[in-house]
Amino acid sequence: MEDLVESYLKKAKVEYYKEMYLTEIESKWDVNLSAISAEGTSTKRWDFVVKTSNHIYVIETNFYTSGGSKLNETSRSYKMIAEESKSINGFSFVWITDGGGWVSARRNLEETFNVLENLYNITDMESGIFTTLFV
Repeated sequence: MEDLVESYLKKAKVEYYKEMYLTEIESKWDVNLSAISAEGTSTKRWDFVVKTSNHIYVIETNFYTSGGSKLNETSRSYKMIAEESKSINGFSFVWITDGGGWVSARRNLEETFNVLENLYNITDMESGIFTTLFV
């Protein structure tokens, strides 16, 4: 899934970084991300980071063949990150998934769908979401 996402990032011609830690983002762009790091006590590595002239997008990618407890736990975790990141100006959390397992787990995931503004799948990338999102 990461290779597929990277191919679309390249097509969109955006500045992006692979596997970047939260502390590296803070240092590189002088931004305080303590709201999503439990006040600096946790470390997080993002699959991708996209930097535009006035915004930082952190991206997580996942591939699921079916629903289940892992998908539900990931969804809860990403919901929390999305909510916490709203307090950081010029910063957004993006979740890109293949969409597998979502139908069978839809009731458990509804809360996340309602909170997470930037949730995309393969079809969204094929439709050019990156060229409109990262402006």
